[in-house]
Amino acid sequence: MFSKILIANRGEIALRVLRACQELGIKTVAVHSTADSKAMHVRLADESVCIGPPASCDSYLNMAAILSAATITGAEAIHPGYGFLSENAEFAKSVEEHGMVFIGPTPQHIRMMGDKITAKATMKNFGVPLVPGSDGKLESLEEAYEVAKTIGYPVLIKAVAGGGGRGMKVARTAKELSEAWEMARTEARSAFNNDSVYIEKYMDRPRHIELQILGDNYGNVVHFGERDCSLQRRHQKLLEEAGSPVITEEQRHTIGKIATDALARMGYRNAGTLEFLYQDGQFCFIEMNTRLQVEHPVTEMICNIDLVHEQIRLAAGEKLGYTQKDITFSGHAIECRINAEDPITFVPSPGKVTIYHPPGGIGVRIDSALYSGYQVPPFYDSMVAKLIVHAPTRAQAIERMRRALNEFVVGGIKTVIPLHQHILEDSAFQKGDYSIHWLEQFTTRTHTS
Repeated sequence: MFSKILIANRGEIALRVLRACQELGIKTVAVHSTADSKAMHVRLADESVCIGPPASCDSYLNMAAILSAATITGAEAIHPGYGFLSENAEFAKSVEEHGMVFIGPTPQHIRMMGDKITAKATMKNFGVPLVPGSDGKLESLEEAYEVAKTIGYPVLIKAVAGGGGRGMKVARTAKELSEAWEMARTEARSAFNNDSVYIEKYMDRPRHIELQILGDNYGNVVHFGERDCSLQRRHQKLLEEAGSPVITEEQRHTIGKIATDALARMGYRNAGTLEFLYQDGQFCFIEMNTRLQVEHPVTEMICNIDLVHEQIRLAAGEKLGYTQKDITFSGHAIECRINAEDPITFVPSPGKVTIYHPPGGIGVRIDSALYSGYQVPPFYDSMVAKLIVHAPTRAQAIERMRRALNEFVVGGIKTVIPLHQHILEDSAFQKGDYSIHWLEQFTTRTHTS
């Protein structure tokens, strides 16, 4: 096992990893920008190193500064959390070249699954079902017309190097395809410096279902069930559930077997998540995240397993030590992302936290680095907390989340807590009757009524 780990991240995920290290008896090194000098993970770490000014490109994305911090502090491994450099194959490779362990997949697998075309082709070869679409990137608008004619409208133009909903445009008719093509390529070029795009069938009411997996260095791969991440605004998740209200035990077993067999054949190691669109009983693979997910706590709650502990164990060369039959699922879990945003306009709301009173009680978990007096900086993602509840049934989990949201007080900044309260009151959500388009329609309807 490692004696010291550097945490290459900030906020609640840095604190989450730090706590896991402490429980395993591992010393921690926090890195931080000048804006995060008083952050909770910096205060609690055994050592801390300032790696640059507030801008992410000069600090949390500064590979040289992070590697230097790891070297001078004698860290044996680096945990990237999520976001920033967590899916950067060059960073993972550099960590290994500096004689340290990257707590995550191999650079080769990060690179392979980071290219959506390659990822889809790989999964297709391993028998994983895909969304109908082009076999690779489109070379011309004329080719896009041909593919769209074959799979039928509406279609979705997507950036090959995309993420976070950028470089994605819908064309419902042949007339709209030309404009969608140009807009997607322009957006992709601006966001990723790569204007390559491909095309997929656009589903009208799909769920966003993802499958959490872990693999060791010895060819063993298991899954920990599905998460339903369909409640999204502009392709950004806001509320997640485990398991999904619409997935049966038989379906979970079937897609889980397909996924774990594929990743075992790949030789995949550490944590990963396969993402699917699900509609009319069919799973269609869309991408894989080669890292820990923001919403991993809901999986932990229903499986009673610490995924960060497991990441560290596996990176240290240990075997899984259990099989798929050993993994059981208990109850239902819901996570609400608490963003520092206006709950109506979604404008970010950085500032000083004047009051912080998190909820408590049985089955309630808070993942947050907030505290009274903390200054939420304007330079980073607006998520400041995750509220997770667990209960024997989904109905009970909803009631517990309602109660917890009512207790949650964050003063001095605006948050989306009121929006979550409205969502939980809606009858469609309570029935589990929603798709990836539901939240956009809900917020529009709520704010105009």
